[in-house]
Amino acid sequence: MDEKREYIIGRNSVREAIRSGEQIDKVFFQQGLADGSIRELLMLARQGKLVIVEVPRAKLDELCAGMGAEGRIGNHQGVVAQIPAFAYSEMDDVFALAEERGEPPFIVILDSVQDPHNLGAVLRSAEALGAHGVVIGKRRAALLTAAAFKVSCGAAQYIPVVKVTNVNHTIEDLKKKNVWTAAADMDGQPLAKTNLKGAYALVIGGESEGVARLTKELCDIVVKIEMPGRTTSLNAACAASILMYEKRRQDMAGK
Repeated sequence: MDEKREYIIGRNSVREAIRSGEQIDKVFFQQGLADGSIRELLMLARQGKLVIVEVPRAKLDELCAGMGAEGRIGNHQGVVAQIPAFAYSEMDDVFALAEERGEPPFIVILDSVQDPHNLGAVLRSAEALGAHGVVIGKRRAALLTAAAFKVSCGAAQYIPVVKVTNVNHTIEDLKKKNVWTAAADMDGQPLAKTNLKGAYALVIGGESEGVARLTKELCDIVVKIEMPGRTTSLNAACAASILMYEKRRQDMAGK
């Protein structure tokens, strides 16, 4: 794979990329496919005056090698879009989006979330629930790759993703800007009894160790998701979705 290129795979993801105006170098379609959604994608690509290339399925499999679960071929569904390497946003873009919407900043920070599928799922939920940006670290973290993009179902096109050198420094900077921070951890106070209204950053920990100790100490509060069932933990994407929904619910309740 060309190191200066990334690939968006799957019909929904490619459709959202075209509709969003994302820069697309080429769209590869599998030869012989002509069902309704493929015809729709071809029409969108032609309307956008994109370069369209029909290729054998084997070529698409080659482009998507290693993008699926456990290193398998990604499920391209007969279509792959080639784009320049993903460009990350800046924190200023997050605040600008919040200002544009007339809302207090609502940010999600991922602390060492390493599974690109979890990252993609968080992006999808964050965009759907009105967050203004998602922050990831440069080290020990999943990056915005084609695998993450596909799981996001195109949401990565519509929400700023900021890659920072140090998550803790970012939390300190946010606090200086009057953005409260809440870390998710089983030792925290009940989520449902916590006031999350206003400018907030929700900090979600990685799959194996959760939020790092120093990061939790930096946060204003620590919250937990109360679970009456036998399962004592959730994966990062599930936990993030619950926290974001509660944050959104509280904000909307005051309107």
